[in-house]
Amino acid sequence: MGMNITHDTIAVRVRERPTELIVGLITTLFLADLLLKLQGTTVLLFDTHILGGSIGLSELFTYVLDGLIVGIAVGLAGIGLSMTYSILNFANFAHGEYLTSGAFVGFSTAAVIAGGSGIVDRMLLQSNPGLELLSTPIALTAGLIMAAISTIGLALLLDRLVYKPMRDAEGISLLIASIGVALLVRYSIAFIWQTGRYGVTGSATKVTILNLVTLTTHELTLLVLGVMSMIGVAIMLEFTKLGTAMRAMADNESLARVSGIPVEQVTRLTWIVGGGLTGIAGYLFVLESGTIAFNFGWINLLLIFSAVILGGIGSVYGAMVGGVLIGLVDKLAQVWIPSDLTRAAVFVVLIAVLIVRPTGLFGGVKTA
Repeated sequence: MGMNITHDTIAVRVRERPTELIVGLITTLFLADLLLKLQGTTVLLFDTHILGGSIGLSELFTYVLDGLIVGIAVGLAGIGLSMTYSILNFANFAHGEYLTSGAFVGFSTAAVIAGGSGIVDRMLLQSNPGLELLSTPIALTAGLIMAAISTIGLALLLDRLVYKPMRDAEGISLLIASIGVALLVRYSIAFIWQTGRYGVTGSATKVTILNLVTLTTHELTLLVLGVMSMIGVAIMLEFTKLGTAMRAMADNESLARVSGIPVEQVTRLTWIVGGGLTGIAGYLFVLESGTIAFNFGWINLLLIFSAVILGGIGSVYGAMVGGVLIGLVDKLAQVWIPSDLTRAAVFVVLIAVLIVRPTGLFGGVKTA
C-alpha cells in the first residue's frame, strides 16, 4: 500500500512539474560526463562519441578558480543592486555605470600617483600607466579608495537630483528614470575619457597554488578583497543597527517609519554602502582584466542582474551566492562548449534554476 502511494505521488509530481525532472536528468548527465572526463573514459555508441573524454584535474581547477574570480566580482557588484531593489524597490539600470565611473576615476587617480610623463594623458588614461600591485602598491591602493569615494558621491548626487524627488513614484517610473541616468552617465564618461579601450595594468606577478593552478597578484587581490567585503556586509547586516534598520525597511517600510527608524537616513546610508561596494567591484573588475572601456559596466550589467535574479531579487546573500554560481557556470561551461558561447550557458542555467525555483535560490529573503 505504502509503495503504491509512493509511486502515485511520484507520478503526480512528474505530471505536474515535468520540467523539474528534465532539469534534474540533464544536470545528472553533465555531472556523469564530467566524472568520465576526469577518469579519461570515453563512451561510444556505434562509434560515435556520446559521453566522456579527457580533462586534467589541474585544468578543471583552473576553470573553477577563474569562475570564483569572476563570480566574486559579479557578486560584489550585485550587492548594491540588490540593496537598491530591496530597500528602494526599483531595479537600478544605472548600476552598471556606477561600476564604470568608479573604475575610471580610480585608475585615473592611480595613474597620476604612479607618475610618468604627461599628467593629462595619465588622467585620461591615454597611455598605459603599467600599474602593478607589487611595483605600484600605493598608487593602486589610492585608486581603490578613490573608486569607492567617487562612486558614493555619484550615487548620492543622483539620488538627490533624480531618485529622491521620485521616492513615492511607481517602480516602473524609477526604472525608466534609471535608464535615462545610465545613458547620461555613460556618455559623460565617453565625453571625458573617449570611447576607446585602454590598457591600465602591466604584467602581474604570478602565484602558483598547490602546484595545480597559477593566478596573478591582481586576481588574488580580487579574491581576497571580494571575500572580505562580502563578509563585512554580512556582519553589518546581522550585527549592526544599520543592518537591522535596512532589514526592517526591506520587510515593511511603512512599519519601519512608524517604529521610529529614520527612513531617509537609512536610504542615504544604503546608497553609501552600495555605492562604495560597486565602485570597488568596478575597480577590481578592471584590475583583473587589465583593460577599461566606457561601456564595460553596461556590458556586465546583464550578468549582474542574472546573479541577483538567480539568488533571489532583494536578497543580498542571494546576490553573493548567485554571483559565484554565475561565474562558475561561465567558466566551467568551457569543458563542453567554446569560450565565446559560455554566456549563453549562463542564461540557460539561470532559466533552469528559475523553472525549479521561480523566486530564486534565496527567494522571499529580503536584504539578508
